[in-house]
Amino acid sequence: MKLYVYFIGKPKEAHANGLAEEYIKRTSRYCATEMREIRPERMDLWAKHPSARKVFLDPGGKPMDSAGFANWMARAEVEARDLVFLIGGHDGLPPEWAARADALLSLSAMTFPHELARAMLAEQIYRAFATLRGHPYPR
Repeated sequence: MKLYVYFIGKPKEAHANGLAEEYIKRTSRYCATEMREIRPERMDLWAKHPSARKVFLDPGGKPMDSAGFANWMARAEVEARDLVFLIGGHDGLPPEWAARADALLSLSAMTFPHELARAMLAEQIYRAFATLRGHPYPR
């Protein structure tokens, strides 16, 4: 299984991705993980990752607590399918993409800057792996 965390749009702050990158680096101990910016007009996620499960962050998506997310990640590990997470830009997700997602996930009912959503998602991914491996981090 490999994880891809994609986001649309450049961060406004030069160091905005620093925290997210740290959690991605930690997650790489458990699973090959990559985070990068994409431009929807230049990338076809379905062609690039045909068998991966596509999980897009969306305010109308399924809310999940950390324990539920860890359980969801455990099932994904058993399936051994790559996971593609996508965080939309300032205008959200491309409209035609949301309908094609395998799952829509909501981080919170609150609105956060996209840069913060990157860090929050990366932390939750790391937290899930640490929980599943019995690491003391999630305490």
